[in-house]
Amino acid sequence: MQNETLKKLYVGELKDLFSAESQLVKALPKMAKAASSGELRAGFENHLEQTKVHVQRLEEIFKSLNESPTGKKCVGMEGLVKEGAELMEEGFDDAVLDAGLIGAARRVEHYEIAAYGAVSEIATALGQTQHASLLQETLAEESETDENLADLAEEINSQAKEQGSEEQQDESERERKRPKNAA
Repeated sequence: MQNETLKKLYVGELKDLFSAESQLVKALPKMAKAASSGELRAGFENHLEQTKVHVQRLEEIFKSLNESPTGKKCVGMEGLVKEGAELMEEGFDDAVLDAGLIGAARRVEHYEIAAYGAVSEIATALGQTQHASLLQETLAEESETDENLADLAEEINSQAKEQGSEEQQDESERERKRPKNAA
């Protein structure tokens, strides 16, 4: 009985991950399009292809369990995707927007890292060694993506800081050139 309860949790967690990955397949092209950095855009595009493989791995697990991957919506990922979409509408430019996109993407990666770690441990407890191996493979890729984003953030955050300084200087210059109104 206990094994069946754990299996039910396992399938539910897998469905949640399937929903999360499916949402990302739709969100990543929008993030890539919004990115001004070619390197960040390429990173999002590469991660999109990787995410499609993650979906395929999950489908393989569901097939072996004779279960459907659908039927659950990952509200955690839905919230993270919504936050990323809101960020893209806030009017930030170039490197500042890219810095925000990296932050949004890293939150997504950390969510996935936690979820894949947890579900992989459940697979191991259930004796699903093949599943655990597939889930660990995805976990490693999510961790690598997070590391790549962290490395890219160093460069882009510096550019964003410079961009902000230039915008401040431009604003100060406009203020100095404005005619003073007589009171």
